[in-house]
Amino acid sequence: MAGICFTADLVEIGSQTLIRIPKLESEKLPSRGMVMAEGSFAGVDTVMPLEPDGEGSHWFRVEDTLRAKAGVAVRDTIALSLRPVKDWPEPETPEDLIAAFTSAPDAHAVWLDITPMARWDWIRWMRATNSAKTRQGRIDKMMSMLTGGKRRPCCFNRSLCTDVSVSHRGILLDPDGHDAVGAA
Repeated sequence: MAGICFTADLVEIGSQTLIRIPKLESEKLPSRGMVMAEGSFAGVDTVMPLEPDGEGSHWFRVEDTLRAKAGVAVRDTIALSLRPVKDWPEPETPEDLIAAFTSAPDAHAVWLDITPMARWDWIRWMRATNSAKTRQGRIDKMMSMLTGGKRRPCCFNRSLCTDVSVSHRGILLDPDGHDAVGAA
């Protein structure tokens, strides 16, 4: 696939700094779900996990180190180029999930055998809640499903935004922190 080039504003939603990919550019990606991409952010090469926004487009978090390296600030218009990649990096495994694997060695064996993309899906599903009780319930269910040989979470809409710090009901908030439904 050829590279996708565009400009977009660097915005803040809550405490997160991010880039919303324009819908026309996002439509060139191979999936409405999460896509892993590599490319250039304001001239700095990086790998970008492109998260779905719940409305058919994508976004990605801009870490402080990348922002500093690029010398950009919130509200700057940033030039980007990206292209999807097939080889996904390993996700960072949350501490509570690591702890759960200590008492579920069969689940851990399946976890180690699945693809990095599948591990990203499990972690996104597990984190898509504000409730500690629901999160723990998802971890328990994950251990059971992995032990049973399930390689992906069931009943998981991959096209929703699962980062609860920047979304509401699976839809990315606008930069003012409001639901983006009806926004242009």
